[in-house]
Amino acid sequence: MAKRKSVFVCKECGQSSNNWVGRCPSCKGWDTFIEEVTMEAKAAGSRSSRGGIGIIPITEVTGESEARLSTGVEELDRILGGGLVKGGAVLIGGEPGVGKSTLLMQVAHWLTTQNHSILYATAEESAVQLKLRAERLSTTSDKLLVLAENNLDEIMKAIDASKPGVIILDSIQMVFWEKIGSAPGSVGQVRECAAALIAQAKRENIPLFLVGHVTKDGAIAGPKVLEHMVDVVLQFEGDRFHSARILRAVKNRYGAVNEIGVFEMAGNGLTPVSDPSKLFLSCRSQTAGTVVTAALEGTRPFMVEVQALVTTGFAGNAKRQVSGADRNRAQMLMAVLEKRAELTLFDQDVFLNVVGGACINEPGGDLALALSVASSFSEKIFPEDTIAIGELGLGGEIRPVAQIAARLQEAERLGFKQALIPSGSKAPKTKLICQQVSNIDQALQWLQ
Repeated sequence: MAKRKSVFVCKECGQSSNNWVGRCPSCKGWDTFIEEVTMEAKAAGSRSSRGGIGIIPITEVTGESEARLSTGVEELDRILGGGLVKGGAVLIGGEPGVGKSTLLMQVAHWLTTQNHSILYATAEESAVQLKLRAERLSTTSDKLLVLAENNLDEIMKAIDASKPGVIILDSIQMVFWEKIGSAPGSVGQVRECAAALIAQAKRENIPLFLVGHVTKDGAIAGPKVLEHMVDVVLQFEGDRFHSARILRAVKNRYGAVNEIGVFEMAGNGLTPVSDPSKLFLSCRSQTAGTVVTAALEGTRPFMVEVQALVTTGFAGNAKRQVSGADRNRAQMLMAVLEKRAELTLFDQDVFLNVVGGACINEPGGDLALALSVASSFSEKIFPEDTIAIGELGLGGEIRPVAQIAARLQEAERLGFKQALIPSGSKAPKTKLICQQVSNIDQALQWLQ
């Protein structure tokens, strides 16, 4: 009989220890170790045999490609690579109130209209609360089966009994398994409950949606192995006080990574935005400190507006506030402006913002970020009909970026006339006037 063993596990990163420690040696988090009771593993010699080993050349592997099941939400289908895959596990994370449950309720409604039965297991809400949301979104259906339960055994019994076409579990951090002696949300509970559900979904070829909580840093809560176990990881971004929502594919075994979908929150739920560039450029004002760039997310370019505000601060204690871009990279760009463009920013407070809740996570937006800071500092306006694309190096040089043709085509579609692009870039056939610049000094000459 297997012996019970006590082990301490970091609830942030999954690092284990035989004794409790105050600070995790892996993620450096304080007071993150919790006690879990586990079963000692069997000896290696007691492993059961599976018979012969089925090793074959990959060219002899037979089987059809995965069948796709449309979710009815065009943006979500595109992020997933064409729709749901039978037996595929999708993990959706995001801040509270950002729209995770709303999106899944809309997906469930569409699937029921296509004669698919849906099992919606809610471990956080009651069945009455779920019905109120469904009525608000006008998504009620007899084929939408509701289970208000957080016991893993009961959830798996319900799956066996109902044989649904799709499973939705909200959320995985609230489910517990009685065989594990720890509280719901602990590392062991999240890992084992997710593993059991994913195994059952794959065994029965049922698509599985898991909703995940996030930490204060925006990462999905629980052990990192949870993201390795699932097939797709989707992350909701955007401020819940703004209407724009961005759903980003962080991991996808069936499609492109870093693909995004843009939604707008309305009274009747999330509405897919087919033209995000117009959404992010709406209510645009032409003032000093405003520059437009063509950001690239996955394979999709879209236009975003970058704003900067530079005001007098205190030398040695100047503020640097950044929203929608990497703060460390923004600090680096300001250092390049001080050193290479001789802008005195050490005693200036700098506030950077990407409008509409969008995020710039790739170097193609460096030039726009730097020009917006210089524009606000000098009170000179960047041309309204011009966009800026390029990566800024530490030497002040402007480097080429990926997929310049797709970015310029998107700018042309929205009516822009000119584009500042890095020297050496192959400008495609376009009506845009492409002005090539090789360093930050040449780019600053476009400030009027």
